[in-house]
Amino acid sequence: MEAATATSTVERRGSEPVGAPGGSVSLVVPARNEAANIAWVLSRIPDCVDEVILVDGESSDDTAGRARACLPSLRVVPQSGPGKGNALRTGFLNAKGDYIIMIDADGSMSPREIPRYVHFLENGYDVVKGSRFTGGGGSLDITTLRRGGNRVLLALTNLLYQASLTDLCYGYVGFRRDALARLDLRSSGFEIETEMVCRALLEGLRVAEVPTLELPRRTGQSNLRTFRDGQRVLRTLLRERAAGAAGAARSGLPVGGGLMATGAPGSWRHGDG
Repeated sequence: MEAATATSTVERRGSEPVGAPGGSVSLVVPARNEAANIAWVLSRIPDCVDEVILVDGESSDDTAGRARACLPSLRVVPQSGPGKGNALRTGFLNAKGDYIIMIDADGSMSPREIPRYVHFLENGYDVVKGSRFTGGGGSLDITTLRRGGNRVLLALTNLLYQASLTDLCYGYVGFRRDALARLDLRSSGFEIETEMVCRALLEGLRVAEVPTLELPRRTGQSNLRTFRDGQRVLRTLLRERAAGAAGAARSGLPVGGGLMATGAPGSWRHGDG
């Protein structure tokens, strides 16, 4: 999509985001057999979070017990259906906050970065995603293979969706609760993160990227399977683009058009949508 489309989005909603400060924050943490890591995550949650929901994926260890011992106020809900996508959608449906943040339970994402996401949500952005490859971001865990795959899929995303993203395959994301219906998430696996981004762009939602540092998993083995999950991400990109094109043809509207921002809170810049 041309830059003019993004400009029209700004004109329609105002040249600057309209903030709604003071909204409540729900944190959704999907977890399966993360007893060794969950306390580290929960002990670092900042005061801006009002509610923590642990979605337990039928853990065979004491993930839920250790979580409750660390944070007695958290809510534990059973996962509905297998896969990370089902776990996240279960958490989203149970969340009560105005803003919903999703974070992994393995210690690879620092909860202390949550205020960055809340900052953009309070200032009118609909979806805020972490980027390891924008200024101030980085990764202490990504392999050469994963980095290469992410670059290819990212380039395809920016081409198909007329976007200017700097990262794709990373699941540290926040969004406004009132955007959930428009996202209409359906995926069951890791590809839900890509589905969320694609639908946000297709819906013309305000999307911001914030720098994030990916940490190594603290203990245990990752459930990520590079080739399998890469194929699922690719299928999601193509499927959502085809569906978006069909919908645009019926409505006579262009595909995409969301307002993009990237950078640290307080020093963000607008990009072409």
